[in-house]
Amino acid sequence: MPICLKKDKNIEEREFKLELDDSLTGYKHHVFVIVGARLVQVYTRRDTGLIMAALASSEGKGTTGAVDPSWPAFYGDLHRKYIRELGKKTESYEYQVTEHLRLSGVYWGFTAMALLKAETEMEPESVVEWVLQGYRTVVIAGSSQPGTKVMGGGWGGNIGHDVHLLYTTSAVQILAICNALDRLSKEQVTAIVHLISSLQQEDGSFAGDKWLEIDTRFSYCALLTLSILPDIELNDVIDLPAANAFVASCKNFDGGYGCVPGAESHAGQIFCCVAALSIGGALDSIDRDQLGWWLCERQCDSGGLNGRPEKQADVCYSWWVLSAMAILGRLDWIDKEALIGFILRCQNEEDGGIADRPGDEADIFHTFFGFCGLSFLGFFERSGLDHMAVDPTFAMPVDTVERLKLKCQSYFTARTIKSEDA
Repeated sequence: MPICLKKDKNIEEREFKLELDDSLTGYKHHVFVIVGARLVQVYTRRDTGLIMAALASSEGKGTTGAVDPSWPAFYGDLHRKYIRELGKKTESYEYQVTEHLRLSGVYWGFTAMALLKAETEMEPESVVEWVLQGYRTVVIAGSSQPGTKVMGGGWGGNIGHDVHLLYTTSAVQILAICNALDRLSKEQVTAIVHLISSLQQEDGSFAGDKWLEIDTRFSYCALLTLSILPDIELNDVIDLPAANAFVASCKNFDGGYGCVPGAESHAGQIFCCVAALSIGGALDSIDRDQLGWWLCERQCDSGGLNGRPEKQADVCYSWWVLSAMAILGRLDWIDKEALIGFILRCQNEEDGGIADRPGDEADIFHTFFGFCGLSFLGFFERSGLDHMAVDPTFAMPVDTVERLKLKCQSYFTARTIKSEDA
């Protein structure tokens, strides 16, 4: 049964005859494709990858060309001002209601500025001191020796808040970007490792904290944090094969992944699973063509991406979708021009920042992920804007990943250090 993409009525239909090599049998066969900008009929799913690549070439997608004059300008100065002033608006409604995730907000803002090569405007030393101030120790297990305790360490969403794996990850990422991991003592690093290893369950999954919520987000956070910490080998501190197996068990019939086995495929969870398998060295468990197809189908008529079928486009999926596609080597399977235009239309041209969709209020979450999307799409290079690329596996600037010599399986090529073969 043919697989069909949506037709663009503004483009005259054409017929392509593609000759494909069958690497298994050695035979060549022909596939006829009726194509507009986005109309394809493919007679075997196995051929999808080759055909999408051919169409990307024939339609001019995936190329690095001139800036489209129809795009809005990129308001870099306004965005930097917007991010700098967020921490000063302590009496605002937005500041008060985001108290519980302040650490993640600092990560989004600081990393966004790092991608613009403007992190010095954020007073890095003050940021590092604030992060270190939030470190807490917790009792994570009993001991066979009466009166002894095993201590773990980590961060909550704000100073004084309960320790959670999500915010521990954000804290370690900030310290890594600021080249301040050496500000953690050996005892603190050991305690963080103890915390994370204690959260792994018998089936290989990870809980977020002592209340034992299970989610593939936490699998990613665990592997990411441990891979960043100095002198830590994953196999020495967690059951890595079990961790990979749990993530792989969350795969659905459509090629996507959910938060637990059997849960609905969602782009955010797909990123977490793909990146976790990338770090865990198990990327070969993914059907790159099937998942790449699901991800490229997230592009809406507006040019933006959604997180699952029949939902509105949202700028944040410029990260969740594109990061997974970058790791899988499938970035050319979407209309890059349309997505760039969508992200730029979501900017606040008066006060700076990027919203979820055009006309909505900007926030730091969507601003950061909007920058990431523009980075993956090659917008900054095409515009001649100074920037630092973002790494799709580690969610940090590429120069940080290179400095720390972090390794993973990936088809992403915007780093100078070679990834392990995927």
